[in-house]
Amino acid sequence: MTRIGITGHQGLPAEAVPYVTQKIRGILTQTAPPLVGYGCLAEGADQLFAHELLAAGGDLHVVIPAGGYEGTFSETDKNTYFALLDQATSVTHLQFESPSEEAYDAAGQWVSKHCETLIAVWDGKPARGLGGTADAVAHARRLGRTVQVVWPVGVHRS
Repeated sequence: MTRIGITGHQGLPAEAVPYVTQKIRGILTQTAPPLVGYGCLAEGADQLFAHELLAAGGDLHVVIPAGGYEGTFSETDKNTYFALLDQATSVTHLQFESPSEEAYDAAGQWVSKHCETLIAVWDGKPARGLGGTADAVAHARRLGRTVQVVWPVGVHRS
């Protein structure tokens, strides 16, 4: 079994989405099955990863950072979140009462701890708050995980 985690930005620039999708698809199709993917199903990178993982025949393990997490999504992203959650093979609920930077950081650490490879849809910049993509990447690297950064050259986040 190959265990792959995802961390990445929300609010991906539209011009980044095709590149990111193609790179994630390429990583997954070049990985020996069976695949288990770990992520939080956040809007953006996490949801793209989950779609590609399921299309590749992998099992989805969702990490829910906190109670009320679904309330952090827009209506469209909430529908996608629940649709993907319904397809999850397993779910881990972290013990935070409500969404917070601490909960997101704990979720990133959980994903990093349980995967062998972490796909990071990351522009290489510092986290904009505790629990951001850069924090998950740093934690994975401290654990000696393989980190595959995916980001199109010349694309900037707003």
